[in-house]
Amino acid sequence: MHSLYVAWQYLRFHKVKAAVLIAALTLITFLPLAVHILVRASEVQMLDRSQATPLILGQKGSALDLVMNTLYFASKPPETITMGEADRIDETGFAFAIPIYNRYTARGFPIVGTTLDYMSFRRLQVASGRMLAVLGECVLGAAVADQLGLGQGDALISTPENPFDLAGVYPLKMQVVGVLKARHTPDDRAIFVDVRTAWVIEGLGHGHEDVATTRDPQVVLREEDGKLVATAKIVQYTEITQENMNSFHFHGDTGQFPLTSVIAVPHDDKSATLLRGRYLPETSAFQLIQPLGVVQALLQNIFKIQRVLNIIFAVVSVAMLLTIILIIALSLRLRQSEIETMYKLGCSRLKMAELVAAELGVIVMVSLVLTSGLTALALHWQTALMQQFLS
Repeated sequence: MHSLYVAWQYLRFHKVKAAVLIAALTLITFLPLAVHILVRASEVQMLDRSQATPLILGQKGSALDLVMNTLYFASKPPETITMGEADRIDETGFAFAIPIYNRYTARGFPIVGTTLDYMSFRRLQVASGRMLAVLGECVLGAAVADQLGLGQGDALISTPENPFDLAGVYPLKMQVVGVLKARHTPDDRAIFVDVRTAWVIEGLGHGHEDVATTRDPQVVLREEDGKLVATAKIVQYTEITQENMNSFHFHGDTGQFPLTSVIAVPHDDKSATLLRGRYLPETSAFQLIQPLGVVQALLQNIFKIQRVLNIIFAVVSVAMLLTIILIIALSLRLRQSEIETMYKLGCSRLKMAELVAAELGVIVMVSLVLTSGLTALALHWQTALMQQFLS
């Protein structure tokens, strides 16, 4: 106890040296643990979401981009397929289809066009407000609502793909009707709209001003046989309201409208096998993939990177340990006069070694306490951290 007291007082006097040694030991211990925690957290989160998603239909191309765009709303949008493909999956009777159109964003968050079947499939529930009901409405993930400070009754405007395209489609002002409960999944960082609303953002559907009630003389060109002929000045609405909702319509066959992917949920294993048989790579223009296999292949690459990082950490740790030993050796040499004084006061060599060991013990104990605290924080925030990395 006396040795620990003397060691503690010595370290208190030499605060800078003690802090440097403690920080070095803490980093040596914590960094490999942090990497391991984050990799395992990513594995659990990615595998859980991919296991819960049986099949994904998309255009042929990068299977990884398709999975990342559909499950995690990350990556660039893949080549589109049509709504008719979702209808064909429903018509087979082997599965029900959930359309996904994830192409646009609003204030940095993805706008996911889908149906209420997606909410049921992911077991998403509203914390406030209600679910989607009509065109032009949106529901926010918990993280989106928290970061943007929005809630029921607020409005959110979509971000145009090219703000300099003056002839392009105007942004859509969406009404926030609900906020989802936090699930600690990529759904927390998404803005959900009906797929038809996403098509309005695309410019495939729009509403027109009521020419009969307008007071702008530049809108009406002439009247023929009791009918009004409008000019090109007629307004294309950028906000869907109760007053203009009935004027919104789509041009063309909605079965040919775009989707980025379709989630296919088979009724059983036999139905899944039969459905996959209809989308063989040799005969189909599309790919029907099992996301679990794609994610497992991705995780194998992540584990390879982790092994490389572990080797790097091991080399750096050895170098830091050697540096610490060198610092201690130099410190003992600088304390030579102090040590000689202690010898003259009757301190034995064994007691001197005990004092040095006590100093190192205090440093190691403080470092272990800090490492434990940092590890506990990493375990507590691992889901949130991985959600940031996957978004």
